[in-house]
Amino acid sequence: MKENKKKLTFYLSRHKVAIFFYIFLVAIGCGCNALMTILYAESLSHLTMFAFEIALRLLLVIGVLTVLRRVCWWISNYIYYKYSNVIWSEISLDLTKRSFELSSATFSENNTGSFMMRIMNDPEHVLNRLSGLVDNITGLLTSLVVIIYVITLNWLIGLLYVCVILGLSVLEYFRQEIRKKNRRKNRKINDKTYSLVTEIIKSEKDIKALNLEEKLFDTSTDSLNELKNSNYEFNMKDCHLWSIRNTVIEVFGVLILILGIHLMERNIITIATYILLFSYRNDLYHLVWGAGSLLQEFADISVSCNRMFSLYDETLYPADRFGKQILKNTKGKIEFKKVEYAYTEVKDNNQDEYTKKIKPVEHIKKEPVFKDLSFVIEPNTTVAFVGKSGSGKSTILSLIAKLMEADAGKVILDNKDIKTLTKETLRDNISLINQFPYIFDMTIKENLLLVKKDATDDEIWEVLKRACFDEDVRSMPNGLDTKVGETGIKLSGGQRQRLAIARALLKQSKIILFDESTSSLDNFAQSHIQKSIENMKGQHTIVIVAHRLSTIKNVDKIYFLHEGKIVDSGTFNELFENNQQFQDMFLIENI
Repeated sequence: MKENKKKLTFYLSRHKVAIFFYIFLVAIGCGCNALMTILYAESLSHLTMFAFEIALRLLLVIGVLTVLRRVCWWISNYIYYKYSNVIWSEISLDLTKRSFELSSATFSENNTGSFMMRIMNDPEHVLNRLSGLVDNITGLLTSLVVIIYVITLNWLIGLLYVCVILGLSVLEYFRQEIRKKNRRKNRKINDKTYSLVTEIIKSEKDIKALNLEEKLFDTSTDSLNELKNSNYEFNMKDCHLWSIRNTVIEVFGVLILILGIHLMERNIITIATYILLFSYRNDLYHLVWGAGSLLQEFADISVSCNRMFSLYDETLYPADRFGKQILKNTKGKIEFKKVEYAYTEVKDNNQDEYTKKIKPVEHIKKEPVFKDLSFVIEPNTTVAFVGKSGSGKSTILSLIAKLMEADAGKVILDNKDIKTLTKETLRDNISLINQFPYIFDMTIKENLLLVKKDATDDEIWEVLKRACFDEDVRSMPNGLDTKVGETGIKLSGGQRQRLAIARALLKQSKIILFDESTSSLDNFAQSHIQKSIENMKGQHTIVIVAHRLSTIKNVDKIYFLHEGKIVDSGTFNELFENNQQFQDMFLIENI
């Protein structure tokens, strides 16, 4: 909790001058407000005593204070809107940067909504609450000044005020504690619902193609109903306590007036004092409401800070770890030495957002995908891994790309353990192209410039040609400036694959990994990808995972996997002649 406060303070301290002036101006505005309240009371008192000149002077002073108050609030609002956006963007950008550092396993173990809420919503929520905090403190002080002024009018009235304030403070504290507990449940349901809606929007085509509208509508209905019921429960419990509090305040206001009449009958207070009691009988409501809102603001800020900065907590969101060794002139030799890997299952990834204790994530290891796996891939060769589903083919690619880490043994790049290599060495030299590569909602050129921002048009056309995508782009009305839509939706599956290949070539990756890259393509599109791979042969280390054996006829070597073990290896022809299982797989595919 203290660490999170330090992180928030770090961002605020960058703009401490602006924040100081904001608080200073709000304080002046509220000071004017409090002083105006007292002057209104004094003016009313003098009017009842027919001191018109003094009352008029007081009203002129009130007029000046009104203008000053409005000017202060005007400028303070300008400062808030300007710098709150700046601070929000700084926090969100840093959280986005942190998300890049998180391990692939962390993303697979958490839903999208959880990250979106932490990166986008929580920073904005914190800044809004900080503004509310300042307003509540200054408003609370204004109400306090008025209450103190009223209390000084008579000791009996003052005693009644103090007793009621203490009782209401206890009730308000109890209300805020219940709100905190209910908010915890509400936030979790909200994250889950947010994630579901995001998935529905992103998978619109698949939903329609599979006729899942009705089923997913039912699922989203259940999720939204759960959120609705959670919100209802949250608000109703708060409503009951809130209503009790307001009833007590309103009854107290009536009692104060009854007491005022009783005291006025005995000439203990004047009619002017009674009018003041009548005019400011609701200020107790503002005082209690302000105190409750203050507690709520602190709680909300604490919750949002805990949520968004929990991304830096390794016990909850593990990050990738890299070494310090740099490889120059990478050759592209890959070696596995007695590698073992087992997937993990998360037992508990929940944290208590309202206590200082954070539950660590508990991982349970499953059966190993493979044990004692060893092989060597020579530089600038093209190698394929084949086998039944679940044999560990895609896991091998993830280990090479260091998207996963081996539990035992070593994954070696150019005779160096990849754990010792820098992030830049690995990410710059290895590209992974999967079955559905992510293409950004930009133009074709902008998608390519992401990997090399200073690339010339000649360089872009060269890699498009090597990826067998140049003719497609030339036939498009806007050429390189063609917008491809979110996830490349305006491109065909084969075009997305070839754009991803062009991206890897422009990046000048020495090692290019293909994970089921042609399994969902038609024969025509597949032939383009095969031609692209042929254009790269001898210049890159290429590792292919494929179900369709026809796509890997021309590779230099094939490793045949079965239940996590390499049971055979050789060229396509060698395996076809000597391995009955491999031959059967190919024949079944081509029936």
